[in-house]
Amino acid sequence: MMYGWGMGWLGALWMLLFWAGIILLIVWAVKSLSSNGSRSSGSGSRALEILEERYARGEIDRDEFVSRRDELLRG
Repeated sequence: MMYGWGMGWLGALWMLLFWAGIILLIVWAVKSLSSNGSRSSGSGSRALEILEERYARGEIDRDEFVSRRDELLRG
């Protein structure tokens, strides 16, 4: 007469797997959205690299370099 207990545990296991899947989906979505935000800061670092290259080549003077670098780091 203990048939019902087996389905209870199986149902609990499926419920646990369901909620674990939902939580993993939420975590993945949050990480995905936050990585998109970091891409924009990555383009800022590329802009800083370009600015440093221009300064190294002598295309801009020190004052312009410092001014633009500060602007990039603020923005």
